[in-house]
Amino acid sequence: MAVSATRTGWPLLIGSAVLLAALQLWLRPLLPVDETRYLSVAWEMWWRGDFLVPYLNGEAYHHKPPLLFWMIHSLWAAVGVSELAARLLPVALSLVALWWSAHLAGRIWPAQSEQIRPLVPWLLFGGVFWINFFSLVQFDLLLVLAALAAWLGVWRSREQALTGWVMLALGIGLGVLSKGPVILLPVLPAVLFARWWMLDAPASWLRWYAQAGLAVLAGAALALAWAVPAGMAGGETYQQAIFWGQSAGRMVRSFAHQAPWWSYLLWLPLMWLPWLLWPPLWRAMKQLRLDDEGVRFCLAVLVPALLLFSIISGKQGKYLLPLFPLIALLMARALAAYTDQDGRYRLWLAGGLLAVTGLGLTLLPWWPGGPDWFAQVQLLWGPALLLWSLLWFRLRLPLVAAVRGLVLAVWLGTATVYLGVVDLMAPRYQLQPVGEQLAEIQRGGGALAWLGKYHGQFQFLGRLTSPVEPLQRAPALREWLMAHPQGYLLVNYPSAQPAVPGDLTVWPYRSGALVLWPAQRLLNLPDQLDALPGNA
Repeated sequence: MAVSATRTGWPLLIGSAVLLAALQLWLRPLLPVDETRYLSVAWEMWWRGDFLVPYLNGEAYHHKPPLLFWMIHSLWAAVGVSELAARLLPVALSLVALWWSAHLAGRIWPAQSEQIRPLVPWLLFGGVFWINFFSLVQFDLLLVLAALAAWLGVWRSREQALTGWVMLALGIGLGVLSKGPVILLPVLPAVLFARWWMLDAPASWLRWYAQAGLAVLAGAALALAWAVPAGMAGGETYQQAIFWGQSAGRMVRSFAHQAPWWSYLLWLPLMWLPWLLWPPLWRAMKQLRLDDEGVRFCLAVLVPALLLFSIISGKQGKYLLPLFPLIALLMARALAAYTDQDGRYRLWLAGGLLAVTGLGLTLLPWWPGGPDWFAQVQLLWGPALLLWSLLWFRLRLPLVAAVRGLVLAVWLGTATVYLGVVDLMAPRYQLQPVGEQLAEIQRGGGALAWLGKYHGQFQFLGRLTSPVEPLQRAPALREWLMAHPQGYLLVNYPSAQPAVPGDLTVWPYRSGALVLWPAQRLLNLPDQLDALPGNA
């Protein structure tokens, strides 16, 4: 017996997502270094009027393709250069991903569509990683949409061959333009292992694979339509990077984010909290059957893709986001077929989640060894969540409603953490005042430099139109100071209260501070010059 048909509850889900996104965007500034860097690339392409080659701080930026920047430009063309418009883009992309994920579930399991589709977007949105990631300016949500388009194309090719293969080609092409060839990791297994998961075989496997291969090549051609002219315009170094250096380097030995091969086996369960702590889900998952074509499809993608992601040396939790819709589909399929679905469930897990979060917020001001701002956490937030948890402990709901109730508990806990904690952390990540100060210096003709590796944190925030020169220690540092006596050097000190003259401009930054040094002043203080941090 299946779960009774029910609507997905899109108004409640979209309303919850929009309200949480509004809270996140209000309380959380653009996060350095990723969000500030990506908007700086979009800004530099915009003011240059060069929409072919991305630039960052005056140099061709080869680390990411341009699709996200193009989408930001389309918004800016409509409303003007705006931080808010750019930050609303990932929220819109995440909502589309929720809808497409539900649509894919309906395509895979048409007979059970009314039972499975209502669960998928709630399961996806309710994971703690997704709910805290979906409003960040990143490339990974674009990759999720590209993978969904490709998977939908594979399924549609069985009924409408031309439409399906076009969708597969678009998914691959747009995926490459989003984040490079990594799109092949979640897409190619769906094609390569079709003979295992596709129980209703096509008339000719040879013809099917030939058409799939042509679609993959068409997707590659779509990406090359940008990459070839961009490589020619960006120069030899840029050309080598976008065609080989970055992909090969990240596969064999990542330039950053190196982690052991088993890292994702540890991270993935944490990213899917609280669902993996919910007993009904575990009981339901045990009933999944391999004679289900949809289950086979999800496993045919998830297992090899996770293995390939684990082999790649560079690892971050967000890299696994393209796999999340299929994990949600498996969970929804299991819950929809659960034999005890007509029962009513106490939301012990939801209440416990709120209680633990409330207790943590209550104790945070007395946490030993924490930063100074811990003491500023208002005591009302923790007890308020503890009181809310009592309501969730008392609730007894049908299965679908219980899923939504658990998501809303995650929503409430996340919103409270933002109000109680993130609001106090935000000043240490708020770089807008720094960017405005640097812009004023540039308008006055002053040169700017940054001590250490510069990630473009201030190009967008200050709307800078000249590079900030990154400097290492002597002799390059001293040479720059002597060549630009009217310039300014921005230094990141590890201490929140650096030992510098009191009349200098100091901003809090992460666990340390940023100090703006006039070049001539620093030359006149050799002790301070020698004491500068080695890499800011």
